[in-house]
Amino acid sequence: MRTREISSKLPRLLVVDDNAQNIELLTALMEAEGYEVISAADGLEALTHVAAAPPDLILLDIMMPKLDGYAVCRRLKEEAATRLVPIVLLTALGAEEARIRGIEAGADDFITKPFSRTELKARIRSLLRLKSFTDELEHAETMLLALGRTVEARDPYTQGHCEQLAAYSVALGRKLGLPLEELTALDRGGFLHDLGKIGIPDAILLKPGGLSEAEWVIMREHPVIGERICLSLRSLQRVLPIIRHHHERWDGSGYPDGLKGEAIPITARILQTVDIYDAMRTARPYKPAMSPEAACNTLRDEVARGWRDPHIVCPFIELIERGELPDRK
Repeated sequence: MRTREISSKLPRLLVVDDNAQNIELLTALMEAEGYEVISAADGLEALTHVAAAPPDLILLDIMMPKLDGYAVCRRLKEEAATRLVPIVLLTALGAEEARIRGIEAGADDFITKPFSRTELKARIRSLLRLKSFTDELEHAETMLLALGRTVEARDPYTQGHCEQLAAYSVALGRKLGLPLEELTALDRGGFLHDLGKIGIPDAILLKPGGLSEAEWVIMREHPVIGERICLSLRSLQRVLPIIRHHHERWDGSGYPDGLKGEAIPITARILQTVDIYDAMRTARPYKPAMSPEAACNTLRDEVARGWRDPHIVCPFIELIERGELPDRK
């Protein structure tokens, strides 16, 4: 159902050129193809249009007043909200240097004026098809994140837990110098790490007391279930190790695979540390919330027992003691 909605939506194009005749020509050409077209006469106006409502594709002239096409392209590709919008640079500059600058700015395609109308239309169709596929994958990812919140909502005592874990994990990952793609994985992992609990019965998941051995066998399946749910989405490949391995232990006594030491992915080690801390700081029917000091002491005890990575726990405690963590919600 959603696929049909995406494919039937009228694509919206932004034409950016300081030459009114070029705008008129491109607008007529694109509208004849069935596209909705808006226009801008310079780079700053283009950024204003995009901020108001990101288009499905941008036809962008390079040589313009106020802000040239390279700068506009670079800005849009640096922003998470617009980096997947296809940008076609249109210019009378034919030199190889101009093309290289366009590629370095993040342009998806590059067409030299005067251009072949047939070629331009074909390239736009191709880029819009790719954008449609990207939108569908983004929708699927959004649905999984929403599902993660739904799992959290089954337990009224964990409200806000996902947001907390995402914020804490990213703060710790940043302190440890992780690259942006791993910080993004940690943010998503905060919402998706327990997604597999959707397959765990409420009688086990919400049981106020301790679990029996048979119940633990079922509970320990949730990392594998969660990984299986997210496996088909390429955009979540960096999140899969967090989902599967956030219950492993440094000494190899965890689950589901009994990984030991640095065989446990660092993002999983980060998530498990902040997860344990937030769980200790949360009141439940069978226990009060711990103070930050008591929770940190428990983490130190678990390092001493060989359960946690000291190179993860110590910097995390440092963040806590310096008051550098985001406030608990």
